[in-house]
Amino acid sequence: MEFFEFMNRSVSNFTAVETIVSILDAAGFKRLYESDDHWRLHAGTKAYVIKNDSAIFAFVAGDAAIDHSFRIIAAHSDSPGFRLKPNPEIVVGQCSGADELMVKLNTEVYGGAILSTWFDRPLGMSGRVVLTSDSDPTELKTVIVRLDEPKLVIPNLAIHFNRQVNQGVALSAQKDMLPVLGYVSKTLGGAGAVRNLLANHLQIEPGRIVDFDITLFDTCGAERVGADSSWVNCGRLDDLAMAWCGLEALLADADKAAPYTRVLAVFDNEETGSSTRQGAHSPVLRNLLRRITLSAHGLGEEQFLAALARSFFISADCAHGAHPNYLEKMDPVNLPRLGGGPVVKVNANCKYMTDALSAARFKMLCKTAGVKCQEFVNHSDSPGGSTLGNILTSTLDIDGVDMGIALWAMHSARETASLADIDMTISAFKEFMRP
Repeated sequence: MEFFEFMNRSVSNFTAVETIVSILDAAGFKRLYESDDHWRLHAGTKAYVIKNDSAIFAFVAGDAAIDHSFRIIAAHSDSPGFRLKPNPEIVVGQCSGADELMVKLNTEVYGGAILSTWFDRPLGMSGRVVLTSDSDPTELKTVIVRLDEPKLVIPNLAIHFNRQVNQGVALSAQKDMLPVLGYVSKTLGGAGAVRNLLANHLQIEPGRIVDFDITLFDTCGAERVGADSSWVNCGRLDDLAMAWCGLEALLADADKAAPYTRVLAVFDNEETGSSTRQGAHSPVLRNLLRRITLSAHGLGEEQFLAALARSFFISADCAHGAHPNYLEKMDPVNLPRLGGGPVVKVNANCKYMTDALSAARFKMLCKTAGVKCQEFVNHSDSPGGSTLGNILTSTLDIDGVDMGIALWAMHSARETASLADIDMTISAFKEFMRP
């Protein structure tokens, strides 16, 4: 699978995990379940664990019981956007005839989205549907869905009704940002339009649908942009581009023995603080590493802690590229550019896990891989946000670095990055995972 196909298939956190699973399965990885009493692992075992359908943790077990350690790359599956609320249909007074109702959908903003970028785009629906089993109505099962049709739209208000729109307008998530589904036949029931659409897509009776987690996505796929078509423009680059780089590195030498265990951790809910059971603030990764240590090598808690002390963690989350129209927003010296290579993220207030030693280790890794490396630090008047690294180290005592590729328009419905940076990051990650 190529990068563009991966991005076009991964239109939600759930479909991102589904796509990663398809790639891992094709590479001979096997699925493990947290609920299993015993994992029978050995050196070279290729396996993965799925958490709540929206996070995934894949690994290749190392072959050294003595001086065992981990090499971990982490990213996240979620992106800012809109999620449907329960009972999402809102019937509007306007109608085209006695048999049709105008329906818009009630949504809630997920994460720190740039709201205005979602106007006037063709939007699909994707996520997870919880059903009753077709054989046992008391049993539940989940299905991952993607609906490219019908397309929704969040229509802008015409400038004729809002002459100040180009001077900046405050947007209400509850009023201005509701997507319009369109005219729905009264016979389908305006109040059950989404449930009926999902049921029709799944070819089941609507009554079997118990609940759903559905988000919106831009149906226009990834595009090459720039004078030499060397940039990519699409949604969800933050952070699926980093998940792709980590996946490519894990698979590159997965069939070769290594003394350390190689891990790709793709968490969910980073955009909302990581405080869920599938987020970086949970014990999910620590539990996984502990079980690998016990099952593959028969080592106890003391040896596990020693393994962590010998390990290294790369928190791979996208960085801000220097915006050509807003250079004054950046640090005057450290100006990451698109195409300038992976970006090490530094913060004096420890919002990233990077320190001089871990940054030096990553820079040497890039040098060995033959790729360029940049640094990002916030403008001193603009406090930045945190990411996976410093959140995860509150539950896992491990050394590591925060890094990413440079983006323009982070958290927009569509972001822009350099394809060369993706290639260089893959090269650095492959060097990190190399046996």
